[in-house]
Amino acid sequence: MLSDAELALLRDVELFDGLAPEQAAQISRRLVRRTFPAGTNLMSVEQPGEVVYIILSGTVKIHVEQADGTDVIIAMLGAGDTVGEMSLIDSAGRSATVVTQEESTLLWMNRTAFLEALQNAPVITLNLVRMLSSRLRLANEQIQALATLDVHGRVARQLLAFAQKYGHPDEAGTVQIPIRLTQSDLAGLVGASRERVNQVIGYFKQRRYLSVDQHYHISLHNLEALAKRIK
Repeated sequence: MLSDAELALLRDVELFDGLAPEQAAQISRRLVRRTFPAGTNLMSVEQPGEVVYIILSGTVKIHVEQADGTDVIIAMLGAGDTVGEMSLIDSAGRSATVVTQEESTLLWMNRTAFLEALQNAPVITLNLVRMLSSRLRLANEQIQALATLDVHGRVARQLLAFAQKYGHPDEAGTVQIPIRLTQSDLAGLVGASRERVNQVIGYFKQRRYLSVDQHYHISLHNLEALAKRIK
């Protein structure tokens, strides 16, 4: 059973949006909370799917290593996101490897509890359909960006997408992306070399479109200028 403070955190999790208090309390009894250090392998490709994870804080990378050793990054996820649900639904092996990028606190639920939650709380099923539809839409947009935008545009599009999903503007209009994003991570996401992404980030920093702190958290200072790069 989660504490009252942890139970309140469920309100910020998209999968559990709209749950009645009694439903949230019931589901919380089936959730386990754990904090993992950076570099923890949560699941591996083709591994049987036994649990679903809900991220409360931190960053995880979803990636697939190719036969030649190159790494294809599928997504970077942060607080409020859910990972590992597909294997629990279709009973197929994991489609990718998931690793924590920084210390991350997650909730997890086993297959039986997850399937029971889908059956007993229709709002969770609707939320899940909405989440999977959103991911498909983003994947379509990513394919289009790879085909039509230069590297400046692809980096700008990816950063704006993160800002829209995770960011909260301050009084000056600056939006910090609260997930850890190295230049190698960005390179994998936008289909470019790390060196090329380094040049693009340097270009944007010189023009004060963005800044990067020591923890690889990116703050966007001029969203309008970045948006112009994708038109």
